[in-house]
Amino acid sequence: MDTKKMAKIFKALSHPNRLELYLKIAEAHETSFQSGGECFVTDIIDCLNIGAPTISHHIKELANADLISTEKRGKFLICRVNEKLVAEVSELLALKNKKE
Repeated sequence: MDTKKMAKIFKALSHPNRLELYLKIAEAHETSFQSGGECFVTDIIDCLNIGAPTISHHIKELANADLISTEKRGKFLICRVNEKLVAEVSELLALKNKKE
């Protein structure tokens, strides 16, 4: 993975609200793994003290960094964690840790 892509990922996660949102999506992804790891944004919006327009912006930033994918189903927005990217980042961080 190139450094520009890594920087984009870490920049997306550097905002506290965006990180909290990503962690909620990841948590919902883990608990709903049997149903394809889908997370309805409406299911997590109530536990965040952030307005809907701001959440939309943060979701867009997470999707632009390829951390999540989104899908519209009627009036609902579904988010999924990009497991492949998470694995790549984990491997990279593990390699960095072994070198030290």
